[in-house]
Amino acid sequence: MAETTLTVPTVAEVMAELAELEDPKIRQVNLRHGDDHGVNLSKLRALAKRLKTQHPLARRLWETEDTAARLLAILICRPKAFERDELDVMVRETRAPKVHDWLVNYVVKKGPHAEELRLAWFADPDPVVASAGWALTTERVNKKPDGLDLAGLLDVIEAEMKDAPDRLQWAMNHCLAQIGISHAEHRARAIDIGERLEVLKDYPTSPGCTSPFAPIWITEMVRRQS
Repeated sequence: MAETTLTVPTVAEVMAELAELEDPKIRQVNLRHGDDHGVNLSKLRALAKRLKTQHPLARRLWETEDTAARLLAILICRPKAFERDELDVMVRETRAPKVHDWLVNYVVKKGPHAEELRLAWFADPDPVVASAGWALTTERVNKKPDGLDLAGLLDVIEAEMKDAPDRLQWAMNHCLAQIGISHAEHRARAIDIGERLEVLKDYPTSPGCTSPFAPIWITEMVRRQS
């Protein structure tokens, strides 16, 4: 169905519906992870499915600065409709981890500016912005590694990951693991770096889930692929 044929609700109407979905218990759990919203994500996705793609509405929802509204905006926007500088501003003003994660994975990665932004963000002094650059780098490590200096990435990870702020450290660790998983020629070094730095070694892992500790993560994923 074309976007122009949809009945477009007002921002106030959407915000009222999000308020009805608010659950104090969910908010309490999310706050522990830095996400200030209390909306069940399955219900949020159901609302997005009903609204369908509505990019102008997505822009207006983003402008509210409300976390739940921004998550919904990400789900109903057109990723390729954003300009490069617009995405740069959006990432820099995003502090809620879930919004940051969805913005990078659902919007930036799907748009035409991903590589340019990857290069711009990779060594940014803001660790949250830099983590977005590392997330985009991990995507290339996995899907389009040609032209990447994988040994150089491992050098940076080895030198900087141990003392990096949490979100940046997590992104660098993911890149470390993906290099080890996807590139056998670098696997031994990736595992060695993980073992020596011990980043996320003691991270609590639920039964049935793979530990984010890079040596365990790499070994398990390689085992599944063999």
